Amino acid sequence: MRPTSLQPKPRHFKLTITYDGTKYAGWQLQPNGKTVQEVVETALAKIDGREVRVHGSGRTDAGVHARGQVANCTLRTQLKVPTLLKALNANLPEDVRALRVEETDAKFHARFSARGKEYRYQIDCGAVAEPFLRLYAWHHPRPLDVAAMRRAAGLLKGRHDFSALSANPMRAVETTVRTISKLSIIKEGNAITVAVTADGFLYKMVRSIVGALVKVGEGRLTVEELRGLVKAKKRTALVETAPAHGLFLWRVFY
Repeated sequence: MRPTSLQPKPRHFKLTITYDGTKYAGWQLQPNGKTVQEVVETALAKIDGREVRVHGSGRTDAGVHARGQVANCTLRTQLKVPTLLKALNANLPEDVRALRVEETDAKFHARFSARGKEYRYQIDCGAVAEPFLRLYAWHHPRPLDVAAMRRAAGLLKGRHDFSALSANPMRAVETTVRTISKLSIIKEGNAITVAVTADGFLYKMVRSIVGALVKVGEGRLTVEELRGLVKAKKRTALVETAPAHGLFLWRVFY
């Protein structure tokens, strides 16, 4: 009998990935545009010697960044985890990096195992735009009433139907109800950071929340008017979407 070569058993991995989304058409594979998922899969294919599919915790849009995107994949590599991490980063472009590689079981799924996420949005409120923040913060030189923004943020905490603070998604969702457990507005010098933690997010929900909060801060939308918009459960022109480049997927909770 001819000897048969045994293929290595499949191994399952959790990847924590950070990236500068400036040059990418988002996380998810697209027919016309380079994506973060594409470059991660290409790097892993070089290591594993075969086509590899990775599954992210969720989509990020074109221009959105991530400090802690999570993905899972199955490989047949026999590399030890520290060596795999080094090999992956050696094959990734300089604006994408794997922070951690952890071996897990087949039950783990980056999206379906997630219990919640935190996003952070950066606003540069200086009269003159900070050049080193131009790709990572929304420059908004007009004064903002941070106290009013915090009052508005308070009414968004908890469990609500966020139809009024999202854009029409490319795919249908079972429900537009989400629970925001934390929503903070931190001001340090000319920088404002809006941090939102929830059990899930609708399409462009964080950018819509930031757009609404900024409008409150400008005095163009009152807290009560925002309350009415949320209760109406319908998107209107009163809600503006903040630019993509100020948004970061900060971390995913499991």
